Amino acid sequence: MHRITNTGRVNLGHLFWLRSLAIIGQLVTIAVVQIFIGVHLPLPAMLLVIALEVIFNGLTWWRVSQQRPESNMELFGQIWVDLGALSALLFLSGGTTNPFVSLYLPSLAIAAAVLPWHLMAWLAAFAVACYAVLGFDSVPLNLDNPANLFDYYRAGMWVNFMVSVGLIAWFVARMSRALRLRDAALGDAQQRLLHDERAVALGVQAATVAHEIGTPLSTIAMLSEELRDAARTDKGLAAYSADIELLEQQMSLCTSALARLRSRASTTTSRQPVGEWLESFGEQWRLRHPHVKFERIGVPPPEVSLDDTVAVSQILTILLDNAARASRDHVTLACTLAARGDQIVFEVCDAGPGIPATLRGSLGAMPVESTQGGHGVGLYLAFSAAARLRGSIDLTDVSPIKPRGTRALLKLPLAGRKLSGVGRQGSAPSNTEKQA
Repeated sequence: MHRITNTGRVNLGHLFWLRSLAIIGQLVTIAVVQIFIGVHLPLPAMLLVIALEVIFNGLTWWRVSQQRPESNMELFGQIWVDLGALSALLFLSGGTTNPFVSLYLPSLAIAAAVLPWHLMAWLAAFAVACYAVLGFDSVPLNLDNPANLFDYYRAGMWVNFMVSVGLIAWFVARMSRALRLRDAALGDAQQRLLHDERAVALGVQAATVAHEIGTPLSTIAMLSEELRDAARTDKGLAAYSADIELLEQQMSLCTSALARLRSRASTTTSRQPVGEWLESFGEQWRLRHPHVKFERIGVPPPEVSLDDTVAVSQILTILLDNAARASRDHVTLACTLAARGDQIVFEVCDAGPGIPATLRGSLGAMPVESTQGGHGVGLYLAFSAAARLRGSIDLTDVSPIKPRGTRALLKLPLAGRKLSGVGRQGSAPSNTEKQA
């Protein structure tokens, strides 16, 4: 959005430099025709007009240095002054017989590029009125050799044509580019808004589902407790004691997840050292998947902290769950600092079949049906959460030679100079397309 808010100031700066070049060109032209061509011009009056232009251009430079964006009326006034100064100089040098009279057109082209149509119409009407006045009254050119007037006129028209082409090519092309950049930035903002709206809608649905399953979970917890009590006296149920215990552990995970969901809605995030947080996170995730061979690699530096461990936990849970669905044989989680020291990187790897080539482009951009039976909602939410942390998620194959297994890289930028925070971090790589 920076380019959008500063587009006006860029236009005003361009007008300043264009007027500076015009002043230089006017002085050079007056000197050439006065000295080499033998045209006697009313120098005091013309130099007075140019001096007023210089003063006005100095005020414009001061205005460009301000931090306030100017209005369309201010740009309108700038171009109106340029047209007025050009009209005054033309009046003093032959009026419509001056070959530089067509310099009205580049100024109007610039106005069309930076102003709304109604202000452009007023400038066009002003230019037409000035041209009409010059056709009726002006100071005639006084030449030493009037016989060469046509040759001088042709030379002046050639110079005028080159100047007009240069002005239009430089200024109008740059203004058009600025407008295209603004439109592209607006398009990106709209895409981000749609992406965020979709993520919010999914979050609302998740909250609704969490509310609805609260009662069934309570019922299941009560029944499992009754089964455990019955197993103490019933030899037939005693054989299932281990399974009942596992069921209670999983029920405890579900209820604690719902409790965290409710508490996160009303609490703010707090900074926490990565090593301390990662240790508890890994133990919690092991309880979710007790049959998966899980390995945590590397120890993050103790001085590195995370500002939003809740969001990072959600992202890593999705990535690890996807990895566990792809392969129970081997799931790894590594945490390192990037080579430049400005990012913390979480790497999740599995030994599954890898990501199909047909899904690589759409993973994370929208919910995608996966070969593991998932609907892609989890990975979509992981990408959205990573983007909100100013991070990214990259999905690649573990082995580039033999595509198998998936490597998900979650990259989060550090917040300060010191390795002390990941406040608004970054990105998360994701795992496979096999998401929940």
